Amino acid sequence: MIGTLCDWLRHTARRRFWNPDLALGRRGEDLAHRYLRREGFLIVARNYRLAAGDAEADLIAWKGEHLVFVEVKSRRSSEYGLPERAIGEEKRAHLLRVAREYARKTSTPWERVRFDVVAVVFDQPPQLQLFRNAFSN
Repeated sequence: MIGTLCDWLRHTARRRFWNPDLALGRRGEDLAHRYLRREGFLIVARNYRLAAGDAEADLIAWKGEHLVFVEVKSRRSSEYGLPERAIGEEKRAHLLRVAREYARKTSTPWERVRFDVVAVVFDQPPQLQLFRNAFSN
Protein backbone atom coordinates (compact mmCIF):
# COMPACT_ATOMS: atom_id res chain seq x y z
CA MET A 1 0.00 0.00 0.00
CA ILE A 2 2.73 2.48 0.96
CA GLY A 3 4.80 1.41 -2.05
CA THR A 4 1.85 2.06 -4.35
CA LEU A 5 1.36 5.52 -2.88
CA CYS A 6 5.07 6.32 -3.26
CA ASP A 7 5.00 5.14 -6.89
CA TRP A 8 2.01 7.35 -7.60
CA LEU A 9 3.64 10.41 -5.98
CA ARG A 10 6.90 9.88 -7.90
CA HIS A 11 4.98 9.42 -11.14
CA THR A 12 2.95 12.58 -10.54
CA ALA A 13 6.13 14.60 -9.97
CA ARG A 14 7.82 13.14 -13.06
CA ARG A 15 4.84 13.91 -15.30
CA ARG A 16 5.24 17.60 -14.45
CA PHE A 17 8.75 17.80 -15.90
CA TRP A 18 9.30 14.77 -18.15
CA ASN A 19 7.96 13.61 -21.48
CA PRO A 20 4.76 11.62 -20.65
CA ASP A 21 6.03 8.43 -22.32
CA LEU A 22 9.33 8.61 -20.42
CA ALA A 23 7.47 9.14 -17.13
CA LEU A 24 5.20 6.17 -17.85
CA GLY A 25 8.20 3.98 -18.67
CA ARG A 26 9.93 4.94 -15.44
CA ARG A 27 6.75 4.15 -13.49
CA GLY A 28 6.73 0.74 -15.18
CA GLU A 29 10.32 0.20 -14.03
CA ASP A 30 9.34 1.14 -10.47
CA LEU A 31 6.50 -1.40 -10.52
CA ALA A 32 8.71 -4.07 -12.09
CA HIS A 33 11.42 -3.44 -9.48
CA ARG A 34 8.99 -4.01 -6.62
CA TYR A 35 7.40 -7.02 -8.38
CA LEU A 36 10.76 -8.72 -8.93
CA ARG A 37 11.78 -8.17 -5.31
CA ARG A 38 8.55 -9.88 -4.21
CA GLU A 39 9.43 -12.76 -6.57
CA GLY A 40 12.77 -13.24 -4.80
CA PHE A 41 15.10 -11.31 -7.12
CA LEU A 42 17.96 -9.33 -5.56
CA ILE A 43 18.19 -6.09 -7.59
CA VAL A 44 21.80 -4.92 -7.95
CA ALA A 45 21.46 -2.15 -10.56
CA ARG A 46 18.86 0.05 -12.23
CA ASN A 47 19.32 1.81 -15.54
CA TYR A 48 22.87 0.49 -15.89
CA ARG A 49 24.61 2.12 -18.85
CA LEU A 50 27.77 1.33 -20.71
CA ALA A 51 30.52 3.92 -20.39
CA ALA A 52 29.87 4.98 -23.99
CA GLY A 53 26.25 5.65 -23.01
CA ASP A 54 24.79 3.87 -26.02
CA ALA A 55 23.32 0.80 -24.30
CA GLU A 56 21.35 0.30 -21.10
CA ALA A 57 19.78 -2.44 -18.99
CA ASP A 58 16.66 -1.41 -17.08
CA LEU A 59 17.29 -3.78 -14.16
CA ILE A 60 20.07 -6.19 -13.24
CA ALA A 61 19.34 -8.75 -10.56
CA TRP A 62 20.40 -12.04 -9.06
CA LYS A 63 17.87 -14.85 -8.95
CA GLY A 64 19.48 -17.88 -7.37
CA GLU A 65 22.69 -18.53 -9.28
CA HIS A 66 21.64 -16.50 -12.32
CA LEU A 67 22.61 -12.94 -13.12
CA VAL A 68 19.45 -11.63 -14.79
CA PHE A 69 19.25 -8.67 -17.16
CA VAL A 70 15.69 -7.41 -17.20
CA GLU A 71 14.10 -5.29 -19.90
CA VAL A 72 10.90 -3.56 -18.78
CA LYS A 73 8.32 -2.71 -21.43
CA SER A 74 5.32 -0.58 -20.48
CA ARG A 75 2.16 0.30 -22.38
CA ARG A 76 -0.91 2.34 -21.48
CA SER A 77 -3.02 -0.52 -22.88
CA SER A 78 -2.60 -3.62 -25.01
CA GLU A 79 -4.67 -2.02 -27.78
CA TYR A 80 -1.64 -1.58 -30.06
CA GLY A 81 0.08 -4.84 -29.20
CA LEU A 82 1.66 -6.49 -26.23
CA PRO A 83 4.62 -4.70 -24.62
CA GLU A 84 6.93 -7.71 -24.75
CA ARG A 85 6.73 -7.72 -28.55
CA ALA A 86 8.40 -4.30 -28.71
CA ILE A 87 11.92 -5.66 -28.19
CA GLY A 88 13.71 -5.62 -31.51
CA GLU A 89 17.07 -6.94 -32.62
CA GLU A 90 18.82 -3.64 -31.90
CA LYS A 91 17.63 -3.65 -28.27
CA ARG A 92 18.69 -7.28 -27.90
CA ALA A 93 22.14 -6.44 -29.23
CA HIS A 94 22.42 -3.56 -26.73
CA LEU A 95 21.37 -5.83 -23.85
CA LEU A 96 23.94 -8.42 -24.90
CA ARG A 97 26.68 -5.76 -24.89
CA VAL A 98 25.65 -4.54 -21.44
CA ALA A 99 25.49 -8.11 -20.14
CA ARG A 100 28.93 -9.00 -21.48
CA GLU A 101 30.51 -5.96 -19.84
CA TYR A 102 28.71 -6.39 -16.52
CA ALA A 103 29.38 -10.14 -16.37
CA ARG A 104 33.06 -9.49 -17.11
CA LYS A 105 33.28 -6.79 -14.42
CA THR A 106 31.67 -9.08 -11.83
CA SER A 107 33.51 -12.23 -12.97
CA THR A 108 30.20 -14.00 -13.62
CA PRO A 109 30.42 -16.98 -15.98
CA TRP A 110 28.39 -16.42 -19.14
CA GLU A 111 26.46 -19.65 -18.55
CA ARG A 112 24.88 -17.99 -15.48
CA VAL A 113 23.57 -14.98 -17.44
CA ARG A 114 19.86 -14.83 -18.32
CA PHE A 115 17.59 -12.31 -20.04
CA ASP A 116 14.06 -11.70 -18.76
CA VAL A 117 11.34 -9.26 -19.77
CA VAL A 118 8.72 -7.69 -17.54
CA ALA A 119 5.67 -6.46 -19.46
CA VAL A 120 3.58 -3.78 -17.77
CA VAL A 121 0.13 -2.82 -19.03
CA PHE A 122 -1.43 0.11 -17.18
CA ASP A 123 -4.93 -1.26 -16.77
CA GLN A 124 -6.71 -0.67 -13.48
CA PRO A 125 -4.84 -2.10 -11.62
CA PRO A 126 -1.61 -2.37 -13.65
CA GLN A 127 -0.88 -5.87 -14.97
CA LEU A 128 2.67 -7.23 -14.81
CA GLN A 129 3.93 -10.37 -16.47
CA LEU A 130 7.42 -11.87 -16.20
CA PHE A 131 8.92 -13.70 -19.18
CA ARG A 132 11.92 -15.74 -18.02
CA ASN A 133 14.59 -16.55 -20.58
CA ALA A 134 12.89 -14.18 -23.00
CA PHE A 135 15.71 -14.61 -25.48
CA SER A 136 18.91 -16.56 -25.63
CA ASN A 137 22.38 -15.24 -25.05
